[in-house]
Parts: sequence; C-alpha cells; structure tokens
Amino acid sequence: MTPPSAAPAGLGGGAGAALGQAEAGSPPGALAAEPLRASAPGSAEAPLASRLTWLTALRLVVLTVFLIVTAAVYLGGFTPGGFSSIVALVTVAAAYGVAGIYAVFLRMNRALRAISRAQLVTDQITWTALVYITGGATSGATSLYGLTCLTGAILLGLPGAIVAAVSGAVAYVMLCAALGLRLLGVPPDQPAGAYVTQWGELRYPVFVNLLAIVVVTCLASYLAERLRATGGRLVQATARAEQAERLAALGRLAAGLAHEIRNPLGSIAGSIELLRTGGTLSDEDRALCEIIERETARLNDLVGDMLDLSRPRAPALEEVDLSTTARDVVVLAGRSGRGGDVEVRYEGPSSALVAADAAQMRQVVWNLVRNAIQASSAGAVVTVRLWRDGAAWLLEIRDQGKGIPAGARDRLFDAFFTTRTHGMGIGLAVVKRILDDHGFAIEVDSREGEGTAFRVKIPDRPDPARAGE
Repeated sequence: MTPPSAAPAGLGGGAGAALGQAEAGSPPGALAAEPLRASAPGSAEAPLASRLTWLTALRLVVLTVFLIVTAAVYLGGFTPGGFSSIVALVTVAAAYGVAGIYAVFLRMNRALRAISRAQLVTDQITWTALVYITGGATSGATSLYGLTCLTGAILLGLPGAIVAAVSGAVAYVMLCAALGLRLLGVPPDQPAGAYVTQWGELRYPVFVNLLAIVVVTCLASYLAERLRATGGRLVQATARAEQAERLAALGRLAAGLAHEIRNPLGSIAGSIELLRTGGTLSDEDRALCEIIERETARLNDLVGDMLDLSRPRAPALEEVDLSTTARDVVVLAGRSGRGGDVEVRYEGPSSALVAADAAQMRQVVWNLVRNAIQASSAGAVVTVRLWRDGAAWLLEIRDQGKGIPAGARDRLFDAFFTTRTHGMGIGLAVVKRILDDHGFAIEVDSREGEGTAFRVKIPDRPDPARAGE
C-alpha cells in the first residue's frame, strides 16, 4: 500500500476493512484465505457424531471379542441352558439391541450428547453383568470399567469421563453389595470358591477397583483435553501454513506485475493532471478527469497493499513521535479522497514517543484512518485519539459508520476477506501483520449502527513474546 507520505491524491475504495461497509480482505476468489480456526464440519455436533459412530462400532467389536474370550476361558465353551451362558448371551444381545436404537438416533443427528451419556451408562451396566459371571468382585473384567471412562473422555471430555466413572462405580458397588448381602447368589454353574462374598474379603478388591476407576478417569480426561488442544493448534498451524503459501504465490505474482501496472498508472495520472490544469477543458471534462485521477490512485493503493502484505519486512525500531505521525496522517486524510465530506480530527498530546518502525507505524495509522473514512457517510466525523494508559500509549481511531456485523468480526484481520462490493480488503491484514511484528496489541470495539473503534496498545517496552505471532 502506498504510504501516507507518498499517497496519491485520490483516496478511493481502498483495501481497508471495517464497518458496515468495511473491508477486511478479498473478494471471493481462488486466493481467498480461510479463517484461522479449528475446522468442524457443519456444526459443533458434527465431530461428536463422528466420534460416536466410530466408538459405537468399536464397542460392539470389543463386546463380541469379550464374549468369545469369556466363553472360552471362563465358561469352557457355551453350555446349552447353562446359567452363565444364558446371562452372557442375553447381555450381548441386549447390548446389540440398545446399540441399534442408539444408531437410529445417531442417524437422525439429534440429542447426541444425551445418547453419548446413555451409552456410557449402558456400557457400565453391560460390563457389570459380565463381571458377575466371570468372578464377581475379583473378576478381570472390571478393567472394562476403565475402558468406558476413556470412551467418555474421548466423547465428552471430563463430563463424559465423570458420567462413566460414577455409573461404573455405582454398578460395581451394587454388585458387590448384593453378593455380600446374599441378595445375589453365585452363578450355579460357577465354582463358589472363585467368588468373594464375605465383607472382610470384599473391602480390598472394591477399594482397588474404585481407585483404578478414579485414576483412569483423571488420566483419560487430562489426556483427552491435551489431545484436543494439540489438535486445535495443529489445525491453526496448518491453516497458517496454507495462508502463507497463498501469500507467497501472491507475492510472486504481485512482484511480477507491480511495475507493469504502476508504470501505465503513472503515465495516466500525469497525463490527466496536465489535461486538467491546461485550462481548455469544460467543467464536465474536468469532472471526468477527477474521476480518472481518483480511480487511478485507488488502483495504485491496491497494488501497494498487495506488495506490503506479500513481502513483509522486519521492523527497524527507533524513537518515533506517534503524536506527530497521527497529526500528519489526519492532515493528509483531510486533503485526500473523501476528506472533503468526512471530517478527521486529532485529540491527544503534542508529543508521544514510542519505540517502533516509523514508516510502518505511519502505515498502520494511515490504513486505519482510511478504513474509518470508507466506513463513514458524508458529514460524519472520524476521531484519532491518543492518550496515556499506565505504561503504554493507546491509539484509537473511531468512526461513526454502521459498525461491523457480528458474523464478520472473527475474520476482520484475515487477508482477502471483505464485506464490500469492491476492493480487495488487504488494509487491516497489513495492520495486523505490522502490529504483530512489533509485539503490539489491537482490539476492536464495534456495535452495529453505532460505529467502530480500533484501539492499538503500544507499551513502552514491547513484549518480544508477542512479536511475530
């Protein structure tokens, strides 16, 4: 983008982005960059539906395998009419039937979280039935309670793991209590010596298994949350890499075309200026010349914006008077483009020294002011305000436009995203990149119908950890 000090007289459509009519990027096209956010197909329920589908299938596989192992190891093969065999078959059949009911709701994509919780409880009840026929309190099948806790953490995070842990612990304790109180007898086809039914003997396995459930729940929840956070960062990093690749392609294209575009633009602007000042044109011809001059300047700004965004330069820090820079940009904006019908004011001290790159900070102020002017209607006021806040300077550019639509705020600083019907919307992307390189923060305060304020925080000592974010 053409810096304010060298900006052509026309201040037309531009690439800034903010505001009712604001720009934050580009027209729809092949180079449009996606927002940097974790992708989720459709809605927040879509990833849950996918996880639920896979885990439902995995649950049935585990249940089938466990039935085979139970029959081979604990029951010595299925005994027709045997009590344990009947319990095992009925349990597995019921689990398959309930899974079919859940599958219907899953296909309808409704109440997925309720279905997830119901499946977790159903699983723990199913494992309890298998624990009963494979040794009771000391059965090796108690490890399946922890598997369901892991499933709950994967599906719903900590809440899911807690649901699985509580339902599993309650079911297991109730089974042990029923055996200890003689409310439930040892399966008649199982050796009585394999079961612990005395309260003194039950305490230890109950304590160990409950402790195992708690530990597995905590670890599974922690690992699931870490995995989700890592996955989100990976998605963002991938999106940034794709965006960087697009910008690199744009940079090569822009570098090759910049001179080819700017040379004829300079010739057109010079020729129009000679014609307009020659004194031989009618009022109508002079008006047409002004239109050509204004649109030529707008094209020149767009070319400059593309070059600034695609060929970033590390800031050369020096002592800069931000107050002087802001006042200069206000004067220039008042004489350029729509400066005649939109008033631009400066409010602040006469001096404000900061450590920054002078040219780049001038570019930031210019882009934000130009953006505010484009968002304003005739007769509106754009205010550039500078004040001290603790150990930092705050620079605010406020307009009286229509405000930024709520749906556009998350993508406001994305390159090539715009809500305008013309322009490429690169201005705010350039601002964000420059401020990130400096380690400065920017925030947006906007209400639809009440205007927009961009607020830049410039600390006395820039945070090196923020630079390059």
